[in-house]
Amino acid sequence: MVDVTKWPLFSLLGDQVLSSIRQACVFGTSANEVIYITKNDHVWAFGLNCSNCLGTGDSQSSILPKKLDVLCGKKVVSLSYGSGPHVLLASEDGELFAWGHNSYSQLGNGTTNQGVAPVLVSANLLNKRVTEVACGSHHSLALTDAGEGGGCYSSCNRGVSYCEPCLKSSRSVQRGYLSCLVGQVYGWGYNGNGQLGLGNNGNQLTPCRLVGLQGLRVLQIASGYAHSLALTDEGLLYAWGANTYGQLGTGNKSNQLSPVQILTEKERIVEIAACHSTHTSAAKTQSGQVYMWGQCRGQSIVLPFLTLFSCTDDVFACFATPSVTWRLLSLEHDDFLTVAQSLKKEFDSPDTADLKFSVEGKYIHVHKAVLKIRCEHFRSMFQSHWNEDMKEVIEINQFPYPVYRAFLQFLYTDNVDLPPEDAIGLLDLATSYCEKRLKRLCQHTIKRGITVENAFSLLAAAVRYDAEDLEEFCFKFCVNRLTEVTQTAAFWQIEGNLLKQFICRASRCGAFKN
Repeated sequence: MVDVTKWPLFSLLGDQVLSSIRQACVFGTSANEVIYITKNDHVWAFGLNCSNCLGTGDSQSSILPKKLDVLCGKKVVSLSYGSGPHVLLASEDGELFAWGHNSYSQLGNGTTNQGVAPVLVSANLLNKRVTEVACGSHHSLALTDAGEGGGCYSSCNRGVSYCEPCLKSSRSVQRGYLSCLVGQVYGWGYNGNGQLGLGNNGNQLTPCRLVGLQGLRVLQIASGYAHSLALTDEGLLYAWGANTYGQLGTGNKSNQLSPVQILTEKERIVEIAACHSTHTSAAKTQSGQVYMWGQCRGQSIVLPFLTLFSCTDDVFACFATPSVTWRLLSLEHDDFLTVAQSLKKEFDSPDTADLKFSVEGKYIHVHKAVLKIRCEHFRSMFQSHWNEDMKEVIEINQFPYPVYRAFLQFLYTDNVDLPPEDAIGLLDLATSYCEKRLKRLCQHTIKRGITVENAFSLLAAAVRYDAEDLEEFCFKFCVNRLTEVTQTAAFWQIEGNLLKQFICRASRCGAFKN
């Protein structure tokens, strides 16, 4: 959450307009163009309008915001821009719009004519749902939704385990089971440095799928001036394109025409970042460490360097010129606390609490009223015929401190703040206390932390706690990486009945066919 008044252009707007803004993007060669979305999902633009990048239908600059009617009500989920600039926007419905500079067909419409207004991009993306976009200087990327799969998805449902494209190598056998169930990355526009990741350096007039990422579940994409990044569900980072300043993080300055994995020795990556105006890359790990590499204040850093930053935005605030936003930003208008924010602030506060839980010798301070309102278990506990109703300190022996604290914090915040490896214990608690929403959040957290090493243990836990959605996810993950999973200690430590059930089910899906 940021305050847009830090950017001079917004000084042209009155307080009433500023208070209506929900998302905003500052771009252009001098940070002199703005697109913003209001709380009622109207899209507005103002500024210099270089190369028709405002999408207003003409080439006129404007110091007053103009409404982009074709985008109003679309509920923007992703927006990016290039150096021309050209602009890409993805809506909640999965539609992809493009406008602005188009000398290298970076709008994906098969021509080099500039786009004066937002136009729907459909070439090679028909029936595909776009969830994220990323613009380089003169190239474009789009990420499609999981479940666009089509043929292979249907064949898997009928018990057939493969289509010819999926099972071409041992690697794709392990990943092929899900390769057509997950979204794909598409690239188009300028490709002189291999920034489209297609294995060549030929420009593309329309979206073209990156086969180098086939079989990987890509969660996020990002583009620098002439390089690109992709992050998978396993926290793996891939890079390709120009590498003059070491922006690929490979340890050298050689361009890469196809995706290569980097940061292999680091912990799980949870966010990646790049900006069309720089040759810099950044990534954030699960523990909150931020790395950067590439062009940094005149230096070429060819391997990821651990910074003291707390977020990837700080990297570009310090090193990007001009001071543009590398992604669509959400806004915060003042210091007023909502009821939910106030409740969150009072969790584990000794000053206002009227009850303490003692877990493993540590206290957690809470409020009886909040617990009774938020949880049926505590509503029953704090009745006059329960001994706990008269106590000021309640001992908890069934669950470890991190798990129980995360549970109580959830009652105050609706969020789960717990590493994926500890979420199994919280799933156990959620099942015991009949907390259905908490159970779903635990499953989501566990999915984010699944690896080859722990996949079968998580599958066993999902079966044990009757978490059907998680069970299905873990099962597909294991089948998709069958050779690797069966070589782990977790696989051979599972009790016999579950192992038999897995083998039978995997066999019905054709996992053991050649």
